[in-house]
Amino acid sequence: MSNGTAPSTPSSGPSAIATTIKPTDLRGILTYVPRFQGQIFIIAIDGAIVADENFSNLLVDIAVLRSLAIKVVLVHGIGLQIQELSTTRNIPITNTDGTGVTDAATLDLAIRASSRVSHALVEGLTQNAMKCATTNAIRALPTGIIKGVDQQFTGKVERIDKDFLGELIERSVVPVVSPIGFGPDGKSLRVNSDLLAAELAEALHATKVIYLGPTDGLEIDGKVRREISVEAVKKILSERPESIAEAGRSKAEHAVKAIETGTPRVHILDGRVFDGLLNEIFSSDGVGSLVYGNDYQQIRQARKSDVRLIYNLTRAAVRREELIHRTQQAIEKNIDQFYVFEIDENIIACVTLYFYPGKAQLAEVGSLYVMPFYHNRGIGKKMVEYACLMAKERGAATVIALSTQSFGFFSNVCGFEETTKDVLPDSRLKLYEDSGRNAKVLVKQLG
Repeated sequence: MSNGTAPSTPSSGPSAIATTIKPTDLRGILTYVPRFQGQIFIIAIDGAIVADENFSNLLVDIAVLRSLAIKVVLVHGIGLQIQELSTTRNIPITNTDGTGVTDAATLDLAIRASSRVSHALVEGLTQNAMKCATTNAIRALPTGIIKGVDQQFTGKVERIDKDFLGELIERSVVPVVSPIGFGPDGKSLRVNSDLLAAELAEALHATKVIYLGPTDGLEIDGKVRREISVEAVKKILSERPESIAEAGRSKAEHAVKAIETGTPRVHILDGRVFDGLLNEIFSSDGVGSLVYGNDYQQIRQARKSDVRLIYNLTRAAVRREELIHRTQQAIEKNIDQFYVFEIDENIIACVTLYFYPGKAQLAEVGSLYVMPFYHNRGIGKKMVEYACLMAKERGAATVIALSTQSFGFFSNVCGFEETTKDVLPDSRLKLYEDSGRNAKVLVKQLG
């Protein structure tokens, strides 16, 4: 639950919607706005929520998000609607959620149910003065035969037309994505909406997936977990999946998928709760469950095989005198001081952590560099935070940083304070003075 920076104090559940923040409390909301502006949230709405009396209020919440420059993509389910059509038309269906066999009759009802729900969303968004569009951006392939059973018209996502969706988003149009994909022949296939939300998050580099269903959150062993790490969810799904309430199991599985493919936070909450969406996003307690990833899972200690890559990565910064020149030999000699950030097995950032001889409680963070293409994604901050975490684990109480051009980043973003060169040990002070760079000296106490 919560805005997703770290686990926080549990609330007592949706019935006690926190008085922490009222959606009308603009000052409360604005404390979170800077970190969310311009980001993409995938909001997955179960069919049961579209049919609930709180649906109109939920659309107002979404309008608030859009007014705060948060980009939104809506995905909807149709489980309730397809069951209702099956009953009223007396047509048996093979499956309700798109994870099992979908025969021709079930697909026909799924298309009709999807059209009904998409229209309800478009109508509601229009009433709230939001531009929106239903899309055919989901390309799918038949799931095929699983354990000897032909899944018929059940599909799996092959490709998402992210350029199409991106253009809509940039034009302030809310894409409405239904759980119907289109095969190579243009014909329809049923797709599970929880899976679809995770796939969209990966394709669009979303920062949140928000699942809105008819349950309080992710229930494990009979109790709603207000926050849980993705590692813990994976372990439970692997060792005792039955301990997760059946209603939330699909969302738990796809929360893991979303986080493992780059989405930092997944929220699971009750879409029937008045103002629940805003309280979940814009308060420290929230009202649902938060599944969070490891912020540092893409950072590792450098290896000797990384020496040439680190050297090439930092050459431009050396030319601009942002970093001190190091030869490949010098990097290799001190490779144990380097940490690197990987994306798709490519090193895109590095940082060093150095401990002064005889000064076990004092460490220095240096050689911080992030490829320009990856600027403004919080990677530099993560690298410094990780270095500080490693320093603390190894017994340091104070971390020093020296910078000629990035001192504002260290002080404003990473919590360092400017100090004098007197804090440097004698050997480091001599190197500092001999370099002639006149770098600013910054310090941070590790709590």
